[in-house]
Amino acid sequence: MSKFAYIQCPTGISGDMCLGALVSLGVPEEYLIEKLNKLGIEHEYKLRAEFVHRNGQQATKVHVDLTHHHHHDDEHHHHHGRHLPEIEQMILNAELPTRAEAWSLAVFRQLAVAEGAVHGIAPEKVHFHEVGAVDAIADIVGTCLGLDWLGIDSNEKGMPLLYCSALPTGGGTVRAAHGLMAVPVPAVLKLWEMRSCPVYSNGIDKELVTPTGAALATTLAADFGAPPPMTIKQVGLGAGSINLPIPNILQIWLGESTISPLIETISILETQIDDLNPQAIGYVFEALFAAGAVDVFTCAIGMKKSRPGILLTVICHPENLLKCEAILFRETTTLGIRRSTQERAILQREIQQVETQYGVVRVKVAWMGKEVRANVQPEYEDCAELARKNNIPWREIQQMVLHNWHTKNGVTEY
Repeated sequence: MSKFAYIQCPTGISGDMCLGALVSLGVPEEYLIEKLNKLGIEHEYKLRAEFVHRNGQQATKVHVDLTHHHHHDDEHHHHHGRHLPEIEQMILNAELPTRAEAWSLAVFRQLAVAEGAVHGIAPEKVHFHEVGAVDAIADIVGTCLGLDWLGIDSNEKGMPLLYCSALPTGGGTVRAAHGLMAVPVPAVLKLWEMRSCPVYSNGIDKELVTPTGAALATTLAADFGAPPPMTIKQVGLGAGSINLPIPNILQIWLGESTISPLIETISILETQIDDLNPQAIGYVFEALFAAGAVDVFTCAIGMKKSRPGILLTVICHPENLLKCEAILFRETTTLGIRRSTQERAILQREIQQVETQYGVVRVKVAWMGKEVRANVQPEYEDCAELARKNNIPWREIQQMVLHNWHTKNGVTEY
């Protein structure tokens, strides 16, 4: 069973709506405050949650109240705001839970990349002005802390197992640092473009998706659209700031996946080749893996006129199909490539770090249920590097890593 969340946002998404829904799901306010205080900006704002009503329905509203008595040491923030490197450093210095830290950094990086693209500057040069910076930091880091606290599982990329509905575009105008802007604002549009987000209009001409909300959704959500098959365990309700024709409430459905292992769609490309220098094949493998292929393999076959040849098979995610196909046409002598789509069952997996006396090795852990550990694979390259460095057999390093992993996780027989 994997534990995941689905964000249902009929009236859009903002950082404080996410926080409200997470507090509604039981993430303690004190926990968030205690962890956020480690960012070193606790004198700049206060976090508080309350129940409010939106069109007669009760939901949780989280306020990030800015304190306006800034002292002299903050004067420069007043004028300059904060830049990405400074915010990244704050997050790194805060000693947050590992996943919350990684997720927060990813969201801020995505937001800065989008803002930078809009203004034509490098992400590092993006300036989060005073109010926006404190707000965004509390909202983004708070949301990542909450998702981590709820124990939502990670996918193989280390991101949370999170899905999100299509997003409403909103409309009208909104006042910003540079005067009036049309909604959706440029940063939000850029984030949607970066992730190929499905959007629709619900006819409400207000700013429904904020840059912070868009950054959270586009960075953390594995997919957009209808909810995946799931058993709903709990629903959290987070309120937006204004009243709208429909209740301005973001829902986070916390559930378990009814399908375990997970089923995904995968593309398969294959072609047989009998007139290519074998050295070219090695190059093709590298190019395909660089383009995101999941697996590439060859198989020796007998071809027409009794020529020995190879069958080259590429397995990739559907979105990488055209890229991989282009590489095959460019780098091999093939004139035709067969495509097929299959479903594959995949175990949930995550990368964990294992300490050894020679250094840290990454380990891929995959499992069926919560209890049954399916398999534990130390990363080949990490083991090889330590083996070379310390002149120890590769197998010895690999066994040491396995032993340490099992000891740490309290599993005796393996």
